[in-house]
Amino acid sequence: MKPIVKSMLNDDQYKLSMQQGALELFPEAEAVYKFKNRGSQIFPNNFEDKILDEIENMSTIKLSKDEYSWIKHKNPFFKPWYLEYLKNYRYDPRQVKLSRDDNNRLDIDISGKWHSSIKWEVSLMSVISEIFFKEVDTEWDYDGQYEKAYSKIERLDLNNCRFAEFGTRRRRSYKTQKIVIEAFCEAQKNLSTKNFIGTSNLHFAMLNNITPIGSVSHEWIQAMQSLESLNHCNYYAMQNWIKVYNTELGIFLPDTITTDMFLQNFNRRFAMLFDGIRHDSSCPFTFTDKIVNAYKNKNIDPMSKFIIFSDGLCVDKAIEIKKYCEGKINCSFGIGTDFTNSFDKSPSLNMVIKLWSINNFPVVKLSDVEGKENGDPEAIKNMKWIVKNQLGV
Repeated sequence: MKPIVKSMLNDDQYKLSMQQGALELFPEAEAVYKFKNRGSQIFPNNFEDKILDEIENMSTIKLSKDEYSWIKHKNPFFKPWYLEYLKNYRYDPRQVKLSRDDNNRLDIDISGKWHSSIKWEVSLMSVISEIFFKEVDTEWDYDGQYEKAYSKIERLDLNNCRFAEFGTRRRRSYKTQKIVIEAFCEAQKNLSTKNFIGTSNLHFAMLNNITPIGSVSHEWIQAMQSLESLNHCNYYAMQNWIKVYNTELGIFLPDTITTDMFLQNFNRRFAMLFDGIRHDSSCPFTFTDKIVNAYKNKNIDPMSKFIIFSDGLCVDKAIEIKKYCEGKINCSFGIGTDFTNSFDKSPSLNMVIKLWSINNFPVVKLSDVEGKENGDPEAIKNMKWIVKNQLGV
C-alpha cells in the first residue's frame, strides 16, 4: 500500500505557524498530546499495526527543494531560521505510543519537545481516518464526489459566501481531498469567483497554486496556561503571537476557556491589531452579536473586522450565517468534513488529538459548549471554577 502521508506539507498551515512560535519563544517546552474518539465507531484489534506502518513511513519524509522554495516565497512570515529547521525536521516515531485501555478503546499518546511533537496531530488524524475507511467501513465509493463538491461550491458562490477548504484532519482519504480541491479550482475558473479563498492544507495549496489559510488553534492558548498564566492565558497567547508575527496571521480563536473570558483580555490594542476572530463553538448568531458589541464598545467599526466561522459547517448553515452577518460584520467560512468526508450512510470519524500538558502541567480546552471540553478531568474542574469566579457567575 502506498504511504498515506506523502509530503512534509500535508499539514494545516496553523500547525507550522505555531511550530515556529513554539521554537522561537519556548524551545525547551515539553508537550503531551492525547487522542480521543468522540464517535461510536470501533477500531479492530489489528488497527494499531496499520497506524504504526504509516508512522514508520512518515519518518522518511523530508521537505523537498521545491517545497522549501514554494513556502519561502508564499509565506514570508516564516523566518529563514525556521525554514532551515523545517528542512531538517523529521517525524520521530518514538514520540508516538499506541495502546488499548481497559475497555479496549484505542489510546494514542504523543510526547516530546513541543516544537517537534506539534506536527503529528493533523497528519496522524488523516492517517487514522483513511485506514478506517479502507479497512473497516468499506461500503462507499467515490462516485459523484466531484459533482457533489462542485454543487456545494456553486451554492456558496451564488450566496456570495467567502470560504476556504479546512478538511485535512478528518478527510476520507487523500484522494477525496484531491477531488474536492480540483472541484474548487475548476469552479474558480468557470464561475470567475473570488469567493474561494484557499485551503488550510499546504501541500494542496502548492500543487494547485492557491492560497494557504490558517493562523492559530486552541493549542497555542492552552500552552499558555502552563507557560504563562492559567486565567490570563488569552492575554499572553495574543501578546506572544504578536511577538512572533507582528500584524501577520491576525485571526484569533476566542473560546479556549470560553469567549467571555477571552473578551476580558481582548483590549482595544489587541482588537485593533488582530484582523478578526474565528468561531469554533456555540450558537453562531449569539456569538456574532457578542463580537460585534465587543468591537463597538471599543469604538471600532465591526465592518472593518472579520469573523471566520469553522464549527462543523455545512453549506446551508454557512448561507444562513452569511445572511445574519450582513451589515453587521464581515464573515468567511472554513468548511472541512462537509467537503472531504461527506458520504451517504457512512459517517465521518468524530475524533480529536489535543494538547494534554506542557511541562507536566495539565492544560485544558473548555469551549463555549458543554461536552466539547478536553483535558484532565480535575484540571477541567479547576478551570471551570476559575472561569466562574472571574466572570462572577
